[in-house]
Amino acid sequence: MTDSSHADVRSTQAPLLAIRQLSVAYGGIKAVKSLNLELHEGELVSLIGANGAGKTTTLKAICGLLAPQAGEVLYQGRSIKGQGAWDLVSQGLVMVPEGRGIFTRMSIDENLRMGAYLRKDKAQIEADIESVYQRFPRLKERHKQLAGTLSGGEQQMLAMGRALLARPKLLLLDEPSMGLSPIMVDKIFEVVQDVARQGVTVLLVEQNAHRALEMADRAYVLDSGEVALSGAARDLLGNPQVQAAYLGA
Repeated sequence: MTDSSHADVRSTQAPLLAIRQLSVAYGGIKAVKSLNLELHEGELVSLIGANGAGKTTTLKAICGLLAPQAGEVLYQGRSIKGQGAWDLVSQGLVMVPEGRGIFTRMSIDENLRMGAYLRKDKAQIEADIESVYQRFPRLKERHKQLAGTLSGGEQQMLAMGRALLARPKLLLLDEPSMGLSPIMVDKIFEVVQDVARQGVTVLLVEQNAHRALEMADRAYVLDSGEVALSGAARDLLGNPQVQAAYLGA
């Protein structure tokens, strides 16, 4: 995805998301330390690293689920410190959490409509629901089924579909392929790439580092809460240090 025109755009535009010197602590232990990271509109950026590197903590701090100890998060050029996750959803900042977070006792259709709970454009909501069903025909077949009875892959489809109903400008994805079959992983990543092609900015946290780097424009490698490496994803894919640590080379 990375090309010179994309780089030129980045050099002239303010970032959609900018993290400046972010630190987040859990019980006295700094999970994230002086982190700097940015995304420009239309980018797909991957965040990779070992378990405990601070990836999920970073996403939670961005979307208002964790309060930073220091530093700031700027979204659309403004600090979003102190804003709740519900406030940020209304501004187009949406997260699909690790573990999916679906409403297990609600139907597929009801879950999708919860994604649009801040919207008033009823006709367009119906069109967007149908669009999700076109992406994920299996959900349409089971649209009245309770979400808790779905397979892991189907639940991931539903979680992504619900997020898309919020019409995100910035979509945060936390381990979307975790626990899924290879066929389902392919489907989920196909949808992620398609969403990015449609102009949604995506920050992807993913244990499958090889797939994450293959599909991203740029990437950051986190190590013990700090950025160890960053750059064009294709460059990191060929980096011997990244290959040894994360790609099994």
